Amino acid sequence: MSFRLAAYAVCIEDGRVLLARHVSPMGESHWTLPGGRVEHGEDPFDTVIREVAEETGCDAAVERLLGVDSRVIPADVARAGTEHQNVGIFYRIRITGGRLRPEPVGEIAESIWTPIADVACLCRSSLVDVGLALAQTVPATGHVAPVPVGGLIQH
Repeated sequence: MSFRLAAYAVCIEDGRVLLARHVSPMGESHWTLPGGRVEHGEDPFDTVIREVAEETGCDAAVERLLGVDSRVIPADVARAGTEHQNVGIFYRIRITGGRLRPEPVGEIAESIWTPIADVACLCRSSLVDVGLALAQTVPATGHVAPVPVGGLIQH
């Protein structure tokens, strides 16, 4: 089993959410939230700011912690073919500067502002649905119910 601790940015402005298009080395793409792995010794708060800058070209400020999502992805659907646990820490952020651009060295091909109403039509990571659910409900416990994966949603 593999394990990953990651921090994700949920940025909602004027009825739109900031999304990043991830392209795998095999050429498959899907939309996701800006964010990524917490490096050894790094605070997740700092991770989310770093990841937004790396993936989108924008500067960010954290407004609040939204919650934590923990999910185990079974081996038969995990990309690496082994069971994988992802613990995601979700922060509501706001953009404070910079301009959207592709990630210079990485797997984010573009970042765009997407109307929230259009998100359901996108091939997207389940992280997008988790982040939007947390942003809309802001549960006191910081825990969101599991998001079903299927159709246009990927792990």
